[in-house]
Amino acid sequence: MEMESSAQRRLQAINSHLLPSPAAEDDSVLRRNLTSSSHFFHGEKYGVVLPEKLQSGKWNVYRSVRSPMKLVSRFADHPEIGTLHDNFVHAVETYRDYKYLGTRNRVDGTVGDYKWMTYGEAATAREAIGSGLRFYGVELGARVGLYFINRPEWMVVDHACAAYSYISVPLYDTLGPDAVTYVVNHSGIQAIFCVPQTLNTLLSFISQIPSVRLIVVVGGADEHLPSLPATSGVKLISYLKLLGQGRSNLQPFCLPKPEDVATICYTSGTTGTPKGVVLTHGNLIANVAGFCLAFKFYPSDIYISYLPLAHIYERTNQIISVYNGVGVGFYQGDNLKLMDDLAALRPTIFCSVPRLYNRIYAGITNAVKSSGVLKERLFRAAYNSKKSAIMNGRKASPIWDKLVFNKIREKLGGRVRFMGSGASPLSPDVMDFLRVCFGCLVLEGYGMTETSCIITLMDEGDNLTGHVGSPNAACEIKLVDVPEMNYTSEDEPYPRGEICVRGPIVFQGYYKDEVQTREVVDDNGWLHTGDIGLWLPGGRLKIIDRKKNIFKLAQGEYIAPEKIENVYAKCKFIAQCFIYGDSLNSSLVAVVAVDPDVLRDWAAFEGIQYEDLRQLCNDPRARNAVLAEMDNVGREAQLRGFEFAKAVTLMPEPFTEENGLLTPTFKIKRPQAKAYFAKAISNMYAELSTSDPTPQKMS
Repeated sequence: MEMESSAQRRLQAINSHLLPSPAAEDDSVLRRNLTSSSHFFHGEKYGVVLPEKLQSGKWNVYRSVRSPMKLVSRFADHPEIGTLHDNFVHAVETYRDYKYLGTRNRVDGTVGDYKWMTYGEAATAREAIGSGLRFYGVELGARVGLYFINRPEWMVVDHACAAYSYISVPLYDTLGPDAVTYVVNHSGIQAIFCVPQTLNTLLSFISQIPSVRLIVVVGGADEHLPSLPATSGVKLISYLKLLGQGRSNLQPFCLPKPEDVATICYTSGTTGTPKGVVLTHGNLIANVAGFCLAFKFYPSDIYISYLPLAHIYERTNQIISVYNGVGVGFYQGDNLKLMDDLAALRPTIFCSVPRLYNRIYAGITNAVKSSGVLKERLFRAAYNSKKSAIMNGRKASPIWDKLVFNKIREKLGGRVRFMGSGASPLSPDVMDFLRVCFGCLVLEGYGMTETSCIITLMDEGDNLTGHVGSPNAACEIKLVDVPEMNYTSEDEPYPRGEICVRGPIVFQGYYKDEVQTREVVDDNGWLHTGDIGLWLPGGRLKIIDRKKNIFKLAQGEYIAPEKIENVYAKCKFIAQCFIYGDSLNSSLVAVVAVDPDVLRDWAAFEGIQYEDLRQLCNDPRARNAVLAEMDNVGREAQLRGFEFAKAVTLMPEPFTEENGLLTPTFKIKRPQAKAYFAKAISNMYAELSTSDPTPQKMS
């Protein structure tokens, strides 16, 4: 009887925390008794494993060790914060006179020292902007577009949207007219904030965006704004005018609820049509609350904002900053002057993407190589000694920082204590390099817009590289078998499969697109990411592949390889083509099965001697000729720069079912082709690396 009641208690405990509960229960007892409750789950150092279904007995769902029995949806210290508005009010009440938004840009166009707006001043401005929108008749729940790069006004407008229950719709400033027209019309934007540069783009198709009633120009003077015909029905005013009118007509807040939509983020669609990811206040608060359970920032911290605010990565960083009262300094707006901004701001928190970290890595290593034999030896000795200490959990000798690394730290201002990397995988070599050279916490995370950003994040004190960490405490993760790609939970030594995510961070769906929503979210609430992962010991996730044939390059550009292969199929030399790229490399490479007759005719015309077709395929002149022709075909088809193959390997034999490279319907088997051509791919990236300082690696 005692055994039965013990089993029942276990099942009840697991059941109550796996199934959504209408009311958040106090789990303080469970927190206090985790050591005695280990029979509820398999404990790991970073993640814990639970059964997805009680009856099946299969233990396959991973959660954070920080909150294994209940998914986090609110801040542990401030559970009353349920919306972005609540989060900002908390910051204003706690940090009213602390520095919040800083800029070097002056009204007259010059650049000087950072000037700051406090949390209290930002709160006053956001009330005026929100009131101004109400004054101009922008309706409750209306979509408000933000079509300009990072600057203090962006955040003020975003806070105004949260306070007055508007839905913000960020637009990348680099979007072309077609994409902007689509997003504005699809989301039904009523008011849009822009700068003089993006205003010109808007005005070029103003008649094609009938939902827009108000355009607000940030950084523009009213006397310099063009006048629009009265028949257009669009009001065009400056940000300063809206601010003034709002101050004169202050309106009460229209407070959102956690389940209300906060933002619609449009992803850069691979098929040309962006998808609108609908995120609620509750989604975003849950994600950030999970992060804040693991890491603590302080009002004394300074963060530099230069990653695009239209991307969920930077958006989440801003919400984290507000909760902790962090000062946010904005870059000038020119990536080429970012190092100058870093020197002026001297941030303590620096988040970036692998592309920039790769450049830092390449710049330092090239400088070391050209510094002379003695300095290079000193650097190597310092690097190896400090790396060994870090990997073994020891404190490195301070002499190395004094002699070598303090000069490198100064490149980012000299005070960085936290470095984050996201958007695409960071090479383990580069991560180790950053940890040694900058002597600070360097962490990599994995996430997507559809999960309000962070799915997993590396843990402090975890020195292993080559993975993306353990689950965010606000979600649970499982791997689903993908038999057609030979990935299963029974794989040795580690279970593998498609990464699926569930919890309060998962989005509400794609805006006005139930079909695509159902393609990625199943009936049990699991979001299927399309990424293939494996579980490393300790409950840490490693991403190893993509389920779909769409992937990212190192800069974050999405690639649809079939589209590019179809373009290159028009090249006279090509019988078949396999395009390869991954998120550790910045360019594409191609493996081509040649048309023998065309290549032989070309060789005869050029007077090239060869013994057999394989020898001709290996001739650099043949490779160059084929690549040149591919470039011509690509230009004709208007491929984008990153869609061009930068190197090619020629194969004398075709891709067939017999050699395992084609399906019965003549489609390329990508995982098999990647393995089959691994040596050729590796050789191409090695050749490219000699002409490109960015690290090129075969994943």
